[in-house]
Amino acid sequence: MSDDSPAVRVDGLRKAFGSNQVLKGLDLVVPSGVIYALLGANGAGKTTTISILTTLLKADSGTAEVAGFNVMTQPAMVRQSITVTGQNVCVDTVLTGRENLVLIARLRRVKQPAQLAQQLAQRFGLADAADKPVATYSGGMQRRLDIAMSLIGDPSVIFLDEPTTGLDPAGRRGVWAAIKQMASQGRTVMLTTQYMDEAAQLADVIAVLHDGVIVASGDHKAILDAAGDVDDLESAFLALTQAGDQI
Repeated sequence: MSDDSPAVRVDGLRKAFGSNQVLKGLDLVVPSGVIYALLGANGAGKTTTISILTTLLKADSGTAEVAGFNVMTQPAMVRQSITVTGQNVCVDTVLTGRENLVLIARLRRVKQPAQLAQQLAQRFGLADAADKPVATYSGGMQRRLDIAMSLIGDPSVIFLDEPTTGLDPAGRRGVWAAIKQMASQGRTVMLTTQYMDEAAQLADVIAVLHDGVIVASGDHKAILDAAGDVDDLESAFLALTQAGDQI
C-alpha cells in the first residue's frame, strides 16, 4: 500500500440479518495515518462494519479494501496487515502483564520478545505493574494492556471497537493517551464509539453512521457545518441522526 493510498475504502457495503438491514450501501474512505472515528448510537451498524473489515463477517454486497487488499477475496492478506481490539478485553488475567506481552510476541515470532514487552509496558504506563497478575489491574489498565498487545507485529491498520466502553473517566483518559500515541507513530487507527467527547478528543476524521449509512464525515468543524446551526458535537450528532432519514 503506497503512502497516499487510503488505509480503508468501502463502496456500497450491505449487510442484513434476516429482515434487519443493518448496512444499506455504506461508503467510506479512511486516509492513511489518521485516527478515524465511526460515531453512532447502539444499533447503527458500527460493530457490523468493523467485523466485515476485519474478515470476521461476510458482506451481502459491495466492496471493501483494507491496506490495499480486498476483504472478500484476499482475507489472509488483510489479516496479516491489521489488528483488532474488540469491545471485550482479551487478556489472560492469570498471567502478568509482561507475560501476556511476551506470549503474543512469541506467537507472532517477533525477535527479542522480552525487550519488546518491556518497551510496550513503559509506553503504555504499565511498567510498575508489569510483573503483577492482570487480575489485579483496573479496567483501564487491562484495556491499555489489550491495546499494547494489539501493536505487536507492527500492523498498518488498527481497529478498535468501542475501546472505552465501561471505563471510568480516568480509565478513558488513559486509553485516549494510548490511542494518540499509536497514531503519532504513523499508524492508521479506525475506532468505533458512541461517545461524542471521545470522537472530539481523538479523531482527525469523524464519520457519523446512522441507519446503515454515513450521514456526515470530516473533521470536527465539518461535522458542525453539516448539522447547521449548532456549536458542539453532541448537538450536531443529534441533529444529523434525527434528520438521517432525509439525508
